[in-house]
Amino acid sequence: MEIEYKPYTEESQLTDIMRMIDAELSEPYSIFTYRYFLYAWPHLSILTYKENELIGVIVCKAEEHKKVMRGYIAMLAVKQEYRRQGIGKELVAKAIQKMKDDGVEEVTLEAESTNSAALRLYEGFGFVRDKRLQAYYLNGNDAFRLKLWLK
Repeated sequence: MEIEYKPYTEESQLTDIMRMIDAELSEPYSIFTYRYFLYAWPHLSILTYKENELIGVIVCKAEEHKKVMRGYIAMLAVKQEYRRQGIGKELVAKAIQKMKDDGVEEVTLEAESTNSAALRLYEGFGFVRDKRLQAYYLNGNDAFRLKLWLK
């Protein structure tokens, strides 16, 4: 069965998204955080399925910031057994394209300084390390704020 990419469409998808992100990312998020992004920008959240199983997700937003339309990648997760198959790359590419379609001029995100795979992924799209954030994560690790200029 092939991999399918679908937009977030309804609350019933939220439980699976939360379960997967909680299992795959180091930071816990509250249901309110998920709803903040999913309700306001549902078209900027893309889910990846294989045989009706959620195997990947990206959650984003886009809004004006200092007179610039800024996109933000809040969460990206791919189940461990499906990594290194291009799913994360495809999710990022699709999200960036949707943000471009919305008039976004720059995209930001934070990535753990120790997460070399994530840093390679984003830097492959042209993101640059804009700032180091000391002890940003609950586990004490630093983060890099990454930025991509689209215009």
